[in-house]
Amino acid sequence: MVSALSSSPSFPHSWRYDVFVSFRGEDTRYNFVDHLFSAVHHKGINTFIDSNDIKRGQELSSTLVAAIEESRICIILFSENYASSKWCLDELVKILECKHSKQQTVWPIFYKVDPSDVRNQRGAYGQALAYHEYRFHDNMPKVLCWRAALTEAANLAGWSFLDG
Repeated sequence: MVSALSSSPSFPHSWRYDVFVSFRGEDTRYNFVDHLFSAVHHKGINTFIDSNDIKRGQELSSTLVAAIEESRICIILFSENYASSKWCLDELVKILECKHSKQQTVWPIFYKVDPSDVRNQRGAYGQALAYHEYRFHDNMPKVLCWRAALTEAANLAGWSFLDG
């Protein structure tokens, strides 16, 4: 993965960050994400990793949206509770919008989750989406957008770490 960053062709777009990482803090902040950040930072790769948890009721901050838009590569770290966070799902939708509009590279990593559970919204992902359907019953297009984004992202080539 790191070598792919250094050998990628230059893009006409000017990127502020090499990499943006979307992750569920409670699952991965103090283990996988810390190790990932340390490894890429050591290689001199400019990486945006949100160090602040978004509080309940807040929307994605303009800082996060800008960081996604200004990143050459977005890594989506799917973990058990990723889909239970509406903010993670909103980040995912924004990342895929930028993939289509800015030709960003998107790399999914499946950390202790089966890619088919993400793709088909089964297990913890199915439970999380069922809860979102209940909670956002007056905004079903948003939930359908999240479902489509999960399916699309899970169909991308990526890495799976089922055992951590």
